[in-house]
Amino acid sequence: MKQIRIRLLPLLAVLTLTGCGGEPASSAEQQSTTAYPTTAVTTTITTTATQAEQGCINPWTGETGYSEAALGKRPIAVMVNNITDSLPQYGIAEADWIYELPVEGGITRLMAVYGDAANVPNVCSVRSARYYYSLLAYGMDAIYCHWGADQTIAVDTMNCLQIDHIDGGINGWQKCYFRDEERMKTFSSEHTGYLDGSRLAQTISELGFRIETDTAVPFTFRAPDDIETVGTICNSVNVPFSKYYWSTFTYDSNTQLYQKQHNGSPHMDAKAGMQLAFRNLLILQTDTGLRTDGSLVDVALNGGSGYYVSAGAAQEIRWEKSSENEPIRVYDLKGNAMVFNAGKVYIGILDSNRQITIS
Repeated sequence: MKQIRIRLLPLLAVLTLTGCGGEPASSAEQQSTTAYPTTAVTTTITTTATQAEQGCINPWTGETGYSEAALGKRPIAVMVNNITDSLPQYGIAEADWIYELPVEGGITRLMAVYGDAANVPNVCSVRSARYYYSLLAYGMDAIYCHWGADQTIAVDTMNCLQIDHIDGGINGWQKCYFRDEERMKTFSSEHTGYLDGSRLAQTISELGFRIETDTAVPFTFRAPDDIETVGTICNSVNVPFSKYYWSTFTYDSNTQLYQKQHNGSPHMDAKAGMQLAFRNLLILQTDTGLRTDGSLVDVALNGGSGYYVSAGAAQEIRWEKSSENEPIRVYDLKGNAMVFNAGKVYIGILDSNRQITIS
């Protein structure tokens, strides 16, 4: 029997996190508000658990069905195009984690993380590196996969830190990176590059990259049949990266997952034929801004505030990345390390001036 523990904190009609001088959210970014009672609720719900897939526990999600051979191995982090003209992507529904951060022009880019390097699918479309994504990958001891890079600080960062990376335009071309011929018929060339997951292991071997890791996954997960709801009721959360790009997550109480929308439309994986869905959402805020070139973006990764959203509730958190080779770590407001419900993780990092809406 699956135990679902619910501990709801005093509730607010709408939670917002607002900085100074930020751009107001566009009308498309606004969420309707709903009033909730302000008394705490404590409930225990018992449901019948489905038969769990046999296998090891996936350290990246806490779920069963993981390959024992992948334990102690480095993850793979893949840069994925998220500009509207490149949609739909494919291969991202199989990722254990997905990061979403702003890049130039108010758009966002994804970084899909796969714990089991031997089972990475074909991923399209792969795009160029930015230095803050490479630092996120470095903190997880991931092998960083991208196609091209900002030729200033991104290249300098990867070279200085000797980050293991596979570039579709250099050391990975025709090894594990190719052009999707079918997409070439209807998409611009820059939206057609894909990573062939079946060729990844051989490419890593040829490049001489280390595959073992002693870097622990930074998050702790509850048992798959133990789902806890803590915080303020959250049926919907809107994450406005800019006035042009926003992600919305809608809670499905039947699956206990948050379905992702991209700019108001379901965020789909073309080959999987399914909408992206997550058990855990981390919405993190920090300082961002344009670099002196007036185009590329800086993202501070030292830490800040945010929300952990899961199983129909949201709670305020603090986060930090204490050094370049450390991962993001997340704490409740008492300073305790967060324990996540078992399931896939979305991590959105946006500017402190942007207004998150939870309803």
